[in-house]
Amino acid sequence: MDLKLIQKLVALMERGKLAELEVEDKESGLKVRLKSEASAQPHAAAAPVVHMLHGGAPALAPAPAASTQVGGEPAKPAREGKTINSPMVGTFYRSASPEAEPFARSGTRIALDQTLCIIEAMKVMNEIKAEISGEILEVLVENGEPVEFGQPLFLVKTD
Repeated sequence: MDLKLIQKLVALMERGKLAELEVEDKESGLKVRLKSEASAQPHAAAAPVVHMLHGGAPALAPAPAASTQVGGEPAKPAREGKTINSPMVGTFYRSASPEAEPFARSGTRIALDQTLCIIEAMKVMNEIKAEISGEILEVLVENGEPVEFGQPLFLVKTD
């Protein structure tokens, strides 16, 4: 299932104020369930959450914009933008080799299909490419750190 299709479904949910949507691709057996956070929390903004039930993973999700209060201390408001998330479990690398310049850093302008980082999984180096264009606001993972499926890697201000 294509990430662009998932993004269109999320936009459809937001326009139609749907609380939940499930789509199944009979050919690949892939199921995607989109569920609004607002359906679980009545006073929350309706930011869809994507659950992949089988197969690949989208690498893009909306970044939260509201601040929350933890332990009596007001939290800092989240920065505006979209996150680019890890499509797999592995080790995050910012460059092709330890001596090379990072593919992307804060302030870098990125274009569609531009390599942003490498995630090593089972001794295979997987280039993670941008699925949006814009400016990197923040790199959210340190070089050499393990990452989880769906973990935010970059915060991007989209064009």
